[in-house]
Formats: sequence, structure tokens, C-alpha cells
Amino acid sequence: MIVTQGVTKHYGTSCVVDGVSLHLPAGGITSIIGPNGAGKSTLLSMVSRLMAMDTGTVVIDGLDIATTPSDVLARRLSILRQDNHMTARLTVRDLVSFGRYPYSKGRLTTEDQHHIEQALGYLNLLELADRFLDELSGGQRQRAFVAMVLCQDTDYVLLDEPLNNLDMKHAMGMMKLLRRAADELGKTVVLVLHDINFASWYSDYIVAMKLGKVVGQGAVDAMIDPEVLSKIYEMDIKVHQIGGQKISVYYG
Repeated sequence: MIVTQGVTKHYGTSCVVDGVSLHLPAGGITSIIGPNGAGKSTLLSMVSRLMAMDTGTVVIDGLDIATTPSDVLARRLSILRQDNHMTARLTVRDLVSFGRYPYSKGRLTTEDQHHIEQALGYLNLLELADRFLDELSGGQRQRAFVAMVLCQDTDYVLLDEPLNNLDMKHAMGMMKLLRRAADELGKTVVLVLHDINFASWYSDYIVAMKLGKVVGQGAVDAMIDPEVLSKIYEMDIKVHQIGGQKISVYYG
């Protein structure tokens, strides 16, 4: 379980995350939704210790991230940021192998190689393993970065807008892969999403943020509700049932 207590972050006089306290369940997929500027990515960065908190605490399965050694935390928690820019010319296999650094410190073992091949196979990247990243499509590159995170073999996987710049087909494929990782590999996946429909279809738990605060959290059935969503996004949103599954339809 991820527990945040009073997590706050200011940029100058602007409070971008304001006293956020959460209990995120272990297992399954938790989606963090909300309008632009809600503080979603900033919160995820603080949970993963990529960004320092001004105040508050984050505890993951009893480990306080402020005091846990980096190598210990890196074996429990992995994160994929929005801005993944590589200046070095790397192959897909090279990139994925970085996920083993917390274990190998750069000297790959037979076990590390097993995890690399497993991650490549899981993301359907074996045929692209020796291709350079700059030779891939945006969707293929995104899969390569997700493979790197899965190769790290952590219990908790944090993803900041993993569907960014993906078309509908590739976005759906990515969500199906993350759903499989949660169900088959026992991962706890926490991701920032803009698309409420994907949050509705693939999540187990949803956290809604607005203006730096948590304005709602709960199971999908409770959160994918027209009254709840309309307040969060300040627009009229209707929710329709398709095959027994809730799906959001936006109306300005």
C-alpha cells in the first residue's frame, strides 16, 4: 500500500499539491485523473522521490521514502516519467537493460538477462530488440520504456501519462499490457491519465485531483459518475453503459 500524509509542494507562491493524504491499495491499477494543472504529475514525482516534498510523508509498504536507501527503494518502486529523452543512441535491448541497474550495477548476470528477455517478450519487442530507439515509431518507443520499467521487477510501477502521444489503437494496446502486468505479474500500477474512458475501462481504483487537492477517490463505479465528473471538470459529462461497462461521454 502507498500512504501519503499531508504531501505539499509549492513553486514560489503557487501551491501545486496541497496537503494530499491518500491510501492507495496494493494490487491492480489506480488511475489519477483530473484537469490540467491539478497536480497529478507533481504528486507522482513526489511519491517516487524524483521531487522533494515541502511537507508531508510517503510510506510504501512500511518504507518511508525519505529515509529508505535508494537501492532498496529502487527494488520496490519504479517510475516512468512523461519526458523520456535519450541523448545516447541506444538499442531497445540497451534501454531495457537499464531496468536491471539496481540489481547488477551495470554488470549483467544470467538472471538479469532472463529478466531482460522476459520484459522484451512481454511488450512484444523481441523482433525490435536490436533496433535503435530513433528508428522506432512513438508507440514502439513507449513500449520500450515500459519494458525497461517492468524489467526493474518492482512491486509498484508508477507511470506518468503513459498514453501521451499515442493514437487510440496504441493507447488501447498499452492499457491492455498494463492490465496484464497487474493481473498476471501481481504489479501495483499507478498512472496519471487524461482519458476518463481508459480510466473507466481498465482501472480498479480512481483518484481525482483538482487545483492541487484530492476531490474524490474510490472504486470505478463510484467515481465514473456524471455528477462527480462534472464537478471535477466543470463541464456537463454524461455516463453511458456499453456492454455493462461504464464509459464517459463528454458534452460541452
